[in-house]
Amino acid sequence: MDFAPSDDPVALKILIAGGFGVGKTTLVGAVSEIRPLRTEEVLTERGVGVDDLSGVENKNTTTVAMDFGRITIREGLVVYLFGTPGQERFWFMWDELSYGALGAVVLADTRRLTDCFPSVDYFEQRGTPFIVAVNCFDGAPRYDPEEVGTALDLDPDVPVINCDARRRASAKTVLITLVEHALKKITASRY
Repeated sequence: MDFAPSDDPVALKILIAGGFGVGKTTLVGAVSEIRPLRTEEVLTERGVGVDDLSGVENKNTTTVAMDFGRITIREGLVVYLFGTPGQERFWFMWDELSYGALGAVVLADTRRLTDCFPSVDYFEQRGTPFIVAVNCFDGAPRYDPEEVGTALDLDPDVPVINCDARRRASAKTVLITLVEHALKKITASRY
């Protein structure tokens, strides 16, 4: 039997998840080749007592649906990035956003490390390949990736890397790490 290469375009879907104010919108914007679709809204008094601004007191907007970006790898191969909302009241959207995803990046902030537990739990429970990318905010405590992995009680095969979500090169490294990890998981599950 001969199999000819398909001319159908291939689209990869990657989720960018994590707690409130961790840099998901920033990462999508840093690496997207198009102006990202953002559903940012100004924080209002209604969020007082609902949104925990500890550690991100200067934050004045929040994602209320998703962020969307695109990267063309080559003709016929496109990566779509979906940034999830971080607050619990928007988690109902995660099931729809994660459908068909190759994997996920869980962004973490060492000032609020426990905020990424719901994302880690979500992807672990669904068997979705994920990595943890520690967004190194200015003035935030720095830890070795191994220490972060231990603190989050991650399986040893889950990559943990440091990044700067504002920098395109750093965001690309995060995405490459995720794709390599997801491919290893997919390959291992076939054999």
